[in-house]
Amino acid sequence: MKARSFLKLLALMADELVVLILFLLLLPAVGIGVLLTPLLVLVLVLLVKDILIAPYVLGGGAEKRPEIGPESLLGGTAVVVEDLTPDGLARLNGEVWSAKCVNGTAERGEEVVVIGVSGAKVLVERRASPESSLSPPDGSS
Repeated sequence: MKARSFLKLLALMADELVVLILFLLLLPAVGIGVLLTPLLVLVLVLLVKDILIAPYVLGGGAEKRPEIGPESLLGGTAVVVEDLTPDGLARLNGEVWSAKCVNGTAERGEEVVVIGVSGAKVLVERRASPESSLSPPDGSS
């Protein structure tokens, strides 16, 4: 477990530690009796709360930015619906968007990567095909 996750887990358990210290050490020290059954029920309820919250806190949910707006589209893969010459249409997350290919053209069915958004148009780049990376740039073999 990473140190950061361990510290987050300790922070989640802080209320249980405070309750235990208060009820088991401080109250008996000043002469106030503590019933063990209600104390155990209270600690159990607090532990269940931690179990329900821990995946959100430890999984980074508190630090993640919400994925809304144009920035949520960046890096996504779209499929060209209408040839991008350089403008056309692409399907992204089940929706058809107006698209512009910034590095040439892309044909129908080709996958492209979203690199930006301009108004209601996504700016995309062609993915480098494996064949193009194997052949020399001058076209000779």
